[in-house]
Amino acid sequence: MASITGSSVTMSCSLKQNQALNRVSNLKTSSLSFKGISFSSIRLNRATGHLTITCAAKPETVNKVCEIVKKQLALSGETEVSGESKFAALGADSLDTVEIVMGLEEEFGISVEEDSAQSIATVQDAADLIEDLISKKA
Repeated sequence: MASITGSSVTMSCSLKQNQALNRVSNLKTSSLSFKGISFSSIRLNRATGHLTITCAAKPETVNKVCEIVKKQLALSGETEVSGESKFAALGADSLDTVEIVMGLEEEFGISVEEDSAQSIATVQDAADLIEDLISKKA
């Protein structure tokens, strides 16, 4: 069984498939390319047997968002920021998040709707939204 929502695909595995997948040790995230579409995130939830494949933003977009987030939050050079980094975990409050979105709008020449801005919780969320908006703009 597979379900597709937004830019991700979730598949459920049968018991036999799940047992085979559980033999893979330390699988957290991987990447896959299919017909020119890059799926940069593959996750296995061992408890449910769900395999989630997400079509995510380009690494350079994620890196640029990381830089902007670090600058807006005045984070030290030692603070690690990645696609999975949650704004709240980095110390951002709602005002900081608004300022981050404004910085992203300026940097990428986009306009983020308020509803979309409220759905951004991680660097990856922001990067995915940016690429979506840029592709719609083109």
